[in-house]
Amino acid sequence: MTNFSALVVDQVEEDVQVDIKKLTEDDLPEGDILIRVHYSSVNYKDGLASIPDGNIVKSYPFVPGIDLAGTIVSSKSEQFSEGEEVLITGYDLGVTHYGGFSEYARVPEEWVVRLPKNLSLKEAMAYGTAGFTAALSVYRLEEHGLSPERGSILVTGATGGVGSLAVSILAKRGYDVVASTGKETEHDYLKKLGAKDVIDRKELQPEKIRPLNRQLWAGAVDPVGGKILAHVLSSIKYGGAVAVSGLTGGVQLPASVFPFILRGVNLLGVDSVFCPMDLRVKLWDKMANEYKPDHLTNDISKEISLEELPELLAHTVKGKSKGRNVVKME
Repeated sequence: MTNFSALVVDQVEEDVQVDIKKLTEDDLPEGDILIRVHYSSVNYKDGLASIPDGNIVKSYPFVPGIDLAGTIVSSKSEQFSEGEEVLITGYDLGVTHYGGFSEYARVPEEWVVRLPKNLSLKEAMAYGTAGFTAALSVYRLEEHGLSPERGSILVTGATGGVGSLAVSILAKRGYDVVASTGKETEHDYLKKLGAKDVIDRKELQPEKIRPLNRQLWAGAVDPVGGKILAHVLSSIKYGGAVAVSGLTGGVQLPASVFPFILRGVNLLGVDSVFCPMDLRVKLWDKMANEYKPDHLTNDISKEISLEELPELLAHTVKGKSKGRNVVKME
């Protein structure tokens, strides 16, 4: 292997500089498996890794990218062999360990998932961490007893990565999906993904959050958190549940216990980073088959180059991106 390209963030005085640089295999961290990365994808956490106060990167220089999909070049593992197609999302990839915004990556074998049948490397990254989080949210809700017959399902932050995939997966599974967004121009986009109805985000942000509201939804997928989550909880039907995975709306939850003790509502925490491997593999199989939306690599995602990535990261951290952006590393 000669030099290869990677996106590198480095600290320059009080600022962070983002550049495409040439690295060598010696620059990569230790690991059991060397992967030729074909695709990565862009997540909100990657945007945070590209700014000075993002609280993601602990030491510089660093290669972000919490997702990758590619082919094994060499392996010290008995579980994985050269030539196998694999993917990684979560763990410490792109956080404390050089990530997927690089043409090559070296990783521990414990993080690696074989690419499921019926899923291409590009499709895997059209999902990425956001899609895996959406799939895990749907899985947790259905594990709790949610079904289309129970009523409509709300998805907050619906134009984002988690939201877009959640809308698509739920619609494919026969649910009536109500999508919430603050972007008036994206209503047609959400309906194309399968949303039956689209509401303005302002409807979930009343001036005063009541302990209990009218029962509207059987469940919800919420990658937003904060005051919106508090209002959503107060509007869930008896015995329903909310799967929460994000904090873009804030880390505080100004809610009362009433939805939980008077309506039996459940708040389901969704952690895609350290999800156990047996469940992780099971979910990726579902994502390759029964969860897989028809428009995964067209309406939901678009492909960009490594050279386009720095500008996109800046947009992502400002909440200006839509759906999923797949980074072609070849």
